[in-house]
Amino acid sequence: MSRPRAVIVVTGSELVRGDRSDRNGPYLAREALRLGLEPSRISIVGDRPQELEQALREGMFADLCLVSGGLGPTHDDRTVELLAAVTGRGLVLDAELEREIEGVSRLAAERQGRPYTDFRAGIQKQASLPEGAISLGLAGTAPGIVLDLEGRAVVALPGPPAELQRLWPRALDTEPLRRLLWRTSSPGHRVLRFYGVAESAVAFALEGCGGEGDGLEATVCARDLEVHVDLFYDGAGEARAETLAAALRRGFESELFAEDERAIEDLVLALCERRGFSLATAESCTGGLIAARLTAVPGASNVFKGGVVAYTDSVKEAQLGVPSSVLGRHGAVSAETAEAMAEGARERVGADVAVAATGIAGPGGGSEEKPVGRVCLHASCPGGALATTLNLTGDRTSVQRRAAVAGLHLLRRLLAQNRHEAV
Repeated sequence: MSRPRAVIVVTGSELVRGDRSDRNGPYLAREALRLGLEPSRISIVGDRPQELEQALREGMFADLCLVSGGLGPTHDDRTVELLAAVTGRGLVLDAELEREIEGVSRLAAERQGRPYTDFRAGIQKQASLPEGAISLGLAGTAPGIVLDLEGRAVVALPGPPAELQRLWPRALDTEPLRRLLWRTSSPGHRVLRFYGVAESAVAFALEGCGGEGDGLEATVCARDLEVHVDLFYDGAGEARAETLAAALRRGFESELFAEDERAIEDLVLALCERRGFSLATAESCTGGLIAARLTAVPGASNVFKGGVVAYTDSVKEAQLGVPSSVLGRHGAVSAETAEAMAEGARERVGADVAVAATGIAGPGGGSEEKPVGRVCLHASCPGGALATTLNLTGDRTSVQRRAAVAGLHLLRRLLAQNRHEAV
């Protein structure tokens, strides 16, 4: 498949220092792919002008260069001036944009109880755009812009993800991007999501069925005990995509849990809502991660009633009613304690369904009998219960994250009357 190329440049010294993770690059890459472009590279650079200028010059060779960050009022926000430099354009003050930024800045000063002079200095800087630039307006105080490069285009968007995502649809509605996207066609897409199978096994099966080529591109990605397979195809590759998808369904029937892009927490909430069940969590080693994933889904309050993070034995006893005899005989990390936690959450929170997680996330605290990575999970509902004990690998954060995913999948298995049931 030959598609117009997109290069993404993300700037911000906080990103290259590791102080913050990049969310904009993956978002823009997914959007480019959805629109029929080929995202060929994501470059993350700091605020040093030489490095950012080099990344922008390289990005100009693509059909579409998408830039995130560096549009603010401070001295180290250099994206606009460097875009002007690499395209050979001067900077021109946009009077209408200046008035718009001024209005937003006055409101911000009033809300924050700060003098307007704190904001005034950067307004003219943010309202100065490369000659011929199309302003996308504001989502915060930084404008988005589009540059037409005679068949190619540059889109520069603010760094805060919420602001970037608000301005992105406006960029798509500009004439340079409409012309570019007229040359594209969105690829077909098949999605298969597996749990409880090795990434290498899925990749080997994919190759055994003929692999990619002839209008088909396949990606296999392991994500915290899940394996995600994405099959992208043009018209000629559709039949091959369906053949491969069918082969993977047959080969990993019991591990296949979804054929769409919804996350496991979405599926769990949908299953609960379909059954008319309310849901609660009881967490120790995961520290509330299961509840956090569930409550990140809009509308979760239709199902999720609440959760208890019971980290110490005393809280397990007091808040979840775990008997001291269970803790004394079996320990906090045990199948028996996980069961008592789940039942306690159902009773104390007043929910129909609950999942509990207790384990040793590390790096210390393990023993020969109960090593670091040992996690006990229990899920219960009016129709029964499921439990599992896992020995997870990785650092503390990885163990916690994977335990949360495993807990959600235990809930899914418990709630699904038929694993092929659509939700």
